[in-house]
Amino acid sequence: MQTKIETVRTLLDALPYIRKFRDEIVVIKYGGSAQESEDLKAKFAEDIVLLHTVGMKPVVVHGGGKNITRTLGELGIETRFVDGHRVTTREVMRVAEMVLSGEINKEIVALLNSQGARAIGISGKDANFMEAVPKGGEEYGYTGTIETIRPEIVQNILDDGFVPVIAPIASGGSLGHPGFNINADLAASRIAVALGARKILFLTDTPGVLDREGELLSLLSIEQTQRLKEDGTIHGGMIPKVDACIEALRGGVKKAHIIDGRVEHSLLLEILTSTGVGTCIEL
Repeated sequence: MQTKIETVRTLLDALPYIRKFRDEIVVIKYGGSAQESEDLKAKFAEDIVLLHTVGMKPVVVHGGGKNITRTLGELGIETRFVDGHRVTTREVMRVAEMVLSGEINKEIVALLNSQGARAIGISGKDANFMEAVPKGGEEYGYTGTIETIRPEIVQNILDDGFVPVIAPIASGGSLGHPGFNINADLAASRIAVALGARKILFLTDTPGVLDREGELLSLLSIEQTQRLKEDGTIHGGMIPKVDACIEALRGGVKKAHIIDGRVEHSLLLEILTSTGVGTCIEL
């Protein structure tokens, strides 16, 4: 009986957040270990289905850099990076699209559908949802920067009761163009802004933003985050994630979260509890 009572208390604790975020769009950048572990994949799917069932509108944007690198290696194609960004030749672009829009996207869609969600997978090429231009100079090849997003494409999917699953491949805007490979964090940020999302969450392989002693910083403002970047506390791979958070917040998203995708049901713990499990960045 006590266990049943605790279950009811947990549900009642979540109720205010379910009411608060009902009918709100929540963009989730899905990556890291949560995208590699079979057990975590199943838990992620359960989280998305529950959020959708209680009336929220989850939008999943996924990465797949490790899979791309692995497939390129299997095909004997060189992988090269400049300043942390993949150099996407035409040959690499073909593989990136195959892995992201084909293998990974359809796996996530099938996983969500198997848990009872109605998921639809798209890339930025579908209906020209995302159009991009080359990033920087020619050294990055077909690595792109998003120039245009047509939010009505995804909004129509949401209005029809489906969960959109988006691969970060953008259209080049001209006949015969192979398209552009887009950083998934930045794609998620731009999509969240275009859709007027209430929240954006980034699943990572760390607890969140940590201080110099390795302790989790649960709540940060944009100004505090910028100072932590300047003094080197935030460094390495965390920089593009906090930059994506800041871009989303400045574009109108209310809150941005960096959470540990290695923790089971981390999405539910962050969205439906008062304490959360990661770092929340807000204006």
